[in-house]
Amino acid sequence: RTKEEINLAECEKRGEDLKEMRSVTVGSSSILLAKTQSTTINGTFNVVSSLIDRVDYMVLTGGESFTQPFEIDTAAGDYTAEEGVYTTADTTFGNAAINKSKVTAYSETTEEVQKLPAAPYENIIMAGITKSVRRKITKEILVGTGATNHLAGIFSTAANAILASTDLGVSSITNTTLNDIIFSYGGTEDVEDQAVLILNKVDLKAFSQLRTTDGSKFHTIVSNGNTGTIDGIPYIINSACLAISATATTVGSYAMAYGPLSNYKLVVFSDLDVQRSTDFKFSTGQIAHRGSIFIGGNVVAQNGFLRVKKVAAV
Repeated sequence: RTKEEINLAECEKRGEDLKEMRSVTVGSSSILLAKTQSTTINGTFNVVSSLIDRVDYMVLTGGESFTQPFEIDTAAGDYTAEEGVYTTADTTFGNAAINKSKVTAYSETTEEVQKLPAAPYENIIMAGITKSVRRKITKEILVGTGATNHLAGIFSTAANAILASTDLGVSSITNTTLNDIIFSYGGTEDVEDQAVLILNKVDLKAFSQLRTTDGSKFHTIVSNGNTGTIDGIPYIINSACLAISATATTVGSYAMAYGPLSNYKLVVFSDLDVQRSTDFKFSTGQIAHRGSIFIGGNVVAQNGFLRVKKVAAV
């Protein structure tokens, strides 16, 4: 019998019972609504800049340090008289030191979180350890001090490949700011391409609010989450950058960096190790989660990035 035939037979049966004055049950429900738990966990906003995935990297498992040489300059030749001494035109070189740093993350939960909830809290916590480590490293690419057990960030003095004299001062975001950055980067003979602008989301908003004299948007901005383009120039948002357009940003603070991301090298001295243990606080049912990685980083090209800092308005 089909489902439709069975339903029709049941309806006919209830009809006969009603004619014979019999009581008929047509449904049942509880007066109290059952409490239920979702089996999924909604995510939050992105907290990890994609900068970490865009810079250059190499794996040097078990290493302690790495040195990357780079070319600084080659002097121009000159005229020489007959039988005269040749003009000295030595190429000069520098070295960027990349030393091992340890980055860790740790979290504790109870065994109830693992065993009782319907939603996979335990999986989110384990994934969060990796997210936490990545969140730290992607900021340190910019602001790491280069001190012992610290990455050398683009904004730090430990990034010795960048001469402070090349820093660009900007007091506010105007219609000329983007061009000032682009044409201030690189050598005297080229306008560099394939460079990326790293900036704060607040300054990206300031670029988007610029208008022409007729009220049209001055820049064409295409956003794709953490990345996008401004007039075709790629950008990456990183909250480690302070915003020039924010009144709280003090004069002298670094706010943006512009250059090819391959000019920053991360060296991975060990894989990210994420572990879970029930041994710690065993008597109270605590579960420990930890992750660690040995990694280093530095700018590895002469003036590999143009650093933009806030200056006082004239």
